[in-house]
Amino acid sequence: MQNNSLSRDQLVQMLNQKLEISRVRDYCPNGLQVEGRSEIRKVLTGVTASQALLDRAVAEQVDAVLVHHGYFWKGESSEITGMKKRRLQTLLQHDINLLAYHLPLDIHPELGNNARLGALLGLTEISALASVEPVGVVRQASLAEPQALTEIVALLQQQLGRQVFVHDGGIGAVTQIAWCTGGGQGYIDQAAAAGAQLFISGEVSEQTIHSANEQGIHFIAAGHHATERYGIQALGEWLAAETGIEVIFSDIYNPA
Repeated sequence: MQNNSLSRDQLVQMLNQKLEISRVRDYCPNGLQVEGRSEIRKVLTGVTASQALLDRAVAEQVDAVLVHHGYFWKGESSEITGMKKRRLQTLLQHDINLLAYHLPLDIHPELGNNARLGALLGLTEISALASVEPVGVVRQASLAEPQALTEIVALLQQQLGRQVFVHDGGIGAVTQIAWCTGGGQGYIDQAAAAGAQLFISGEVSEQTIHSANEQGIHFIAAGHHATERYGIQALGEWLAAETGIEVIFSDIYNPA
C-alpha cells in the first residue's frame, strides 16, 4: 500500500478475512456486491445502502461504500427496476464499489453489532448463546449486582440517543441479560430458556409480548437502525487504522 491507498482486491480480502465470511450461511452475498474502481483511497460507511447514503457517497467522492445492509437478499424480486435501478445506477455511473456484511458483522466478537452494543451498555464477561446459530447472533452477560429495569432503560436511551420500547415482564430486578441487535426479537424464547431476565433487540412483533408475559422476561426494542450503527462504525475504524485510508461514517436518520 502506497500513498494511503489499496486495491479493491486488497480491501475485499482484508474485510472478508477479518469477518470470516466463509463460516456463515447468510440471506445475501457478503463482501463485494457491486464492482467499482480498482483503487481505494476513501470509504464511506453506513448501516444501509439507501439512496441517501449513496448520494452522500457521490458528494464525498468516495471509492467504496461499506454497509451492514446491502442488496440481493434471498426472496427479493430479481428485476432491476424503480428504486433498485436508481441505486445501482448511482453506483455504476460513479464507479463506486459496494461492500456489505450482514451476519458476519452481527456476530463478530470484537467489531460486531452485538459486541458493540454490549460494550455500549458497559457489560463485561460477554458470551455467545450456544443454542443459537450462527454462534454469536445472540449474546448474554451477567450483571455484578441486580439492576432495576428502569436503570437499564435510562442507560440504553442515553447511549442510543433515543426513546426505546419497554415491556415490563413483571419479574423485578435484572441480573441476566441477553440481546440480539436488529430484527432479532424472535430469539426471545431461546433467551428465556437460557435464563435471561431481560432480552434486548431492535424490533418488536406481536408475538414477542406474549412470549415475554408467558415466560416471565422483560423486553426492550431499541430500534433496528439504532442498535446496528456501532458494528459498521467499528469496522470502519479498524479499516482506517489498518490501512491509513480515509474512512468516514454517515448516520442516515432512520427512526425504525
